[in-house]
Amino acid sequence: MALIEIKNVTKRFHKGDETITPLDGVSLNIERGEFISLMGASGTGKSTLLNLIASIDRPDSGSIVVDGVEITRLSRTKLANWRAANMGYIFQTHNLVPVLTAYENIELPLLLLPMSRSERRKRVQIALEAVDLLDRADHYPRQLSGGQEQRVGVARAIVTHPTVVVADEPTGDLDPDTSEQILALLKQLNVQLNVTLLMVTHDADAAEVAGRQFRLDRGKLIQTGGEEFQPAVFSEARETAG
Repeated sequence: MALIEIKNVTKRFHKGDETITPLDGVSLNIERGEFISLMGASGTGKSTLLNLIASIDRPDSGSIVVDGVEITRLSRTKLANWRAANMGYIFQTHNLVPVLTAYENIELPLLLLPMSRSERRKRVQIALEAVDLLDRADHYPRQLSGGQEQRVGVARAIVTHPTVVVADEPTGDLDPDTSEQILALLKQLNVQLNVTLLMVTHDADAAEVAGRQFRLDRGKLIQTGGEEFQPAVFSEARETAG
């Protein structure tokens, strides 16, 4: 069974008398440990699909199952609890709290979970190390570069050890060199920590970092690159590397 099973998902928006359908019967399976990129023109539904998978929004029809849980059937309360424990979200504009340090920003998602202070500290240290920011733990966002701020955002997304991490234009506000560093970091997390990643991007070069690339066009999902993911091969490669 795939980690994420999206079946015949349709999402409509109403604007006056007009009905817009960014997603029309979309289906997609994503395996554990995959890195998927999603492209498309503005308004084609890229972020809409991301938000549905992240359980921020609900489809009008169809189903989304993540790790055996049909999130489209959960109540609002159960969905909020499930999201806190299973989803990591990387934003384009970092969305860091300016009055909190890097450490405190990364710790925020853990405060929603039943966890001791010592366990939170351990998780934050691991996340800081993963993004190479141990020496910036006590710095505030204003004291960090744009790339460092995005690294904090990445660390915050992975600190709960989520089932899935979704990234919405994670390099959209960065210069080319910094974008390359963030993409390399995401690839590293995917390979070394087996993080399952779904990234929306407008950058064709960024999209190619992913193992499979898709494009949304007129409500339909089209694979444009990459090969079908083979979890067994991936696992063997990890064991050999270890």
